[in-house]
Amino acid sequence: MVQQSPLKPILPRQTLRDRLEILADAAKYDASCASSGTAKKNSLGGKGIGSTEGMGICHAYAPDGRCISLLKLLLTNHCIFDCHYCINRKSSNVRRARFTPQEVADLTLNFYRRNYIEGLFLSSGIIKSADHTMEQLIETARILREEHDFRGYIHLKTIPEASVELIHQAGLYADRVSINVELPTSGGLKRLAPDKNEAQIEGALARTSTRIVEAKDERKRFRHAPRFAPAGQSTQMIVGADSASDVDIVGKASRLYGAFGLRRVYYSAFSPIPDASAVLPLKRPPLLREHRLYQSDWLLRFYGYRVEDVANAAEADGNLPLDIDPKLAWALKFREAFPVDVNRAAKEQLLRVPGLGTVAVKRILAARRHRSLRLEDVARLTASIAKVRPFICTIDWRPTFLTDRADLRARLAPAQEQLELF
Repeated sequence: MVQQSPLKPILPRQTLRDRLEILADAAKYDASCASSGTAKKNSLGGKGIGSTEGMGICHAYAPDGRCISLLKLLLTNHCIFDCHYCINRKSSNVRRARFTPQEVADLTLNFYRRNYIEGLFLSSGIIKSADHTMEQLIETARILREEHDFRGYIHLKTIPEASVELIHQAGLYADRVSINVELPTSGGLKRLAPDKNEAQIEGALARTSTRIVEAKDERKRFRHAPRFAPAGQSTQMIVGADSASDVDIVGKASRLYGAFGLRRVYYSAFSPIPDASAVLPLKRPPLLREHRLYQSDWLLRFYGYRVEDVANAAEADGNLPLDIDPKLAWALKFREAFPVDVNRAAKEQLLRVPGLGTVAVKRILAARRHRSLRLEDVARLTASIAKVRPFICTIDWRPTFLTDRADLRARLAPAQEQLELF
């Protein structure tokens, strides 16, 4: 008598909704979800670029307050890599799912026609090989662009291990491409992502950067030259998964901006995952740390600060203070640079004043051409005069309490109860 083997359990077939739920949730760990019109991520309170509400809808906010919605998905969360910090690593015990390029294209079109979204953000785990996965991502964009004449926004997450030709094809279909550098130090990358290579990642960034510049030049000379990633490229770093300090992270970001002309560097606070590796931290860093890094990033790009300035604003351990923003921290350490005379100071000096943003500085420069400014005039040109007042002087005002740094820090730092909300 032949003994029959026991029957294997029949797993329920995943519906489209099941897969959408799995792959939209898996995509939430990628912070670099932004359209070409967006400018700043507000990580506090879960709002801003990269926030995901509903099933797969990523809300990005433009400077004018306009909400830009993208369908944010992974093509699949299967992966042959085993990065310790990634919930989709091959050794992770998570539900797996996969879309075909046609299914993602159909979902995008259906959502777009219903005015739910204005574009697509598509990434993927690595299946079979980097080239095979990249081909699937490109095919999705090709179906949308060529078969349906899709005019919406497309952001493709490219794979540095893929061939140069495939990454080039991705840029021809996508408005923006991005390649994650993952971690701020080469040592952290080797330890936590052994399948990835820093030289390979930066080589892909460099080639894409060169091609973006070439395409812009070609468009100037030839009207019908093809576009290549017209919204540029971006990258992302994970914060708190290794021992890198804020100064290390800001230094790496500054180098990436200078070397590859990136549109944005995104910072994603490490979040503990199920079945976590023993080499990972047991808890996530404060979300406020991520916010301070975004503020520092803003200072580097729009306020004329250097990495050395951010380092001077940091504490002894190389991390930025959480109770005050980096601009205020720098000002408190360099009190000899203040007060700044708003009627005579150069633009660069005004941009160093805590509480004065680029718009306020522009207004002050315009207004003082016509009259000498008083404190009440500055108050009308800024969002809040309380933070500005200790660092400026006008024709009727000069601060008198800059001698005690601790007292001034206590006056201007947010209430502890407010900090704890984040």
